[in-house]
Amino acid sequence: MTSRIFGRGAAALPAAVRGEGCYIVDEAGRRYLDGSGGAAVSCLGHSDPDVRAAIHDQLDRIAFAHTGFFTSKAAEELADRLVANAPEGIGKVYLLSGGSEAVEAAIKLARQYYLEIGQPERRHLIARRQSYHGNTLGALAAGGNAWRREKYQPLLVETHHVAPCFEYHFREEGESAFDYGQRVANELETEIERLGAETVMAFIAEPVVGATAGAVPAVDGYFRRIREICDRHGVLLILDEVMCGMGRTGTLFACEQDGIAPDIVTFAKGLGAGYAPIGAMLCSDEIYGAIASGSGSFQHGHTYHGHPLAAAAGKAVLDAILDRDLLHRVRARGEALEAALNAAFGQHPHVGDIRGRGLFRGIELVEDRATKTSFDPARKLHAKIKAAAMAEGLICYPAGGTVDGRRGDHVLLAPPFIITEDQIGELVGKLGRAIDTALAA
Repeated sequence: MTSRIFGRGAAALPAAVRGEGCYIVDEAGRRYLDGSGGAAVSCLGHSDPDVRAAIHDQLDRIAFAHTGFFTSKAAEELADRLVANAPEGIGKVYLLSGGSEAVEAAIKLARQYYLEIGQPERRHLIARRQSYHGNTLGALAAGGNAWRREKYQPLLVETHHVAPCFEYHFREEGESAFDYGQRVANELETEIERLGAETVMAFIAEPVVGATAGAVPAVDGYFRRIREICDRHGVLLILDEVMCGMGRTGTLFACEQDGIAPDIVTFAKGLGAGYAPIGAMLCSDEIYGAIASGSGSFQHGHTYHGHPLAAAAGKAVLDAILDRDLLHRVRARGEALEAALNAAFGQHPHVGDIRGRGLFRGIELVEDRATKTSFDPARKLHAKIKAAAMAEGLICYPAGGTVDGRRGDHVLLAPPFIITEDQIGELVGKLGRAIDTALAA
């Protein structure tokens, strides 16, 4: 039977029919260990009873009420708990339906903030190369994923990009990790000064880079220097935690581990854990206050933003993460996963780097470990690994263009927070066989 679904590609896909903890079961009865949470989404697995009950309860009350007319108890309770656990200064929550929407809202909010405080000349956004901030046009323009941007380049608004903090590839011989981080952070100040500080509105970055580069954390001190630069020049700091936030790296906000607080931060993916489409843009009281005491309205909105059913799901997910002490579990299981990956791949001739934080890990494949030379992109090694992993009954998240948008292959792992030690062994074993199969192809 021909599918009428306009899918991501032309290939036929198995139909998922059931979720059981860390597994997805297809219509043929085949079980797949979800080693990447889809795309770092399913942090609680696929059959959490408390989240399901919260959704049912909200559905029995009211599923939808437009935010132009109403708020909802579900949205208010989710916002209260997010703010109660947010970095210093964060005081308001704008609920949306996903990560791209959250980033679009953050960019537009930054622009309106400066209009409200009488600095309309601030219009420039600076981001980093080898980043990803979403697939809508504004978010895509902010992102530095060359492959995703390529076809739509003529449609993208101007955004300025500086170097990523990617130690494995770009730290120079003899340079300390700290000095490297300061050097690349200082590129932001150079770019601000080139554009004119009075024209720059915001810098956006992922605390741990996700899909584009494969779980790349910044070196110690990098983000503290970034925060200093933004403060010196009156530039807003937007942190995109759509993939790395909501406990994925072992703290609720990934930036907690970098010792900084943003002006605006975005969430999605793990906020709904796959049970409902939801994202959030959180901002400081100062930004909100400028609009509240100025025009009185953020000139933005979506039909489904603040959706009560999605908010109820998000609140139940957040409650599970915090009340079940899952952050501690993420840290412990993250250490176990790191150890298992190092044991299996630490001496593998074609694994150049194993990196990440918590249950957010990346493996980079190289043709030559000594020179860090990537495989020929035409080989499409990452696509072969994905296919081989599916054949093994493993869902992982491989991607190409790791180094510069063209060269490089990596595998991203982001399993559910409920993963067991035995399932970590299953994940690493299946991944090892998939990588060997792909390399032999």
